[in-house]
Amino acid sequence: MAGSANLHLVREIYAAWERRDYTWTEWADPDIEFEVVDGPAPGTWRGLAGMWEGWREILSAWDDWRVREISYRELDGERILALIDFAGRGRASGMDAATLHGRGANLLYLRDGVVTRFVAYWDRERALADLGLAQ
Repeated sequence: MAGSANLHLVREIYAAWERRDYTWTEWADPDIEFEVVDGPAPGTWRGLAGMWEGWREILSAWDDWRVREISYRELDGERILALIDFAGRGRASGMDAATLHGRGANLLYLRDGVVTRFVAYWDRERALADLGLAQ
């Protein structure tokens, strides 16, 4: 599964998340590496259980968390960069996520029809700089 098939899978992932459906996991390799580079809860987790532990750490701090894709960039046959925006309200602070950065990026590594590595950035500019794509 290369090229546009990978892009189709990534679009399906974000479409589910836009509907706030986080139950579909067949897109992820059972040994997926999940990394949050920056933001309030950086870290690295492995496997489906680890990925959901990482997501729980992030999502537990927010009410009404929403993610919406903006655009995708196929970097090569195995990597897709999703430029996203997100919103929500901090549970403790009441602060709106969009006022923090609101514009992040996710780098997805795909092989054999599944995501093997998922790298989340709260700061889109940092993601673009790390990938040598800064403008």
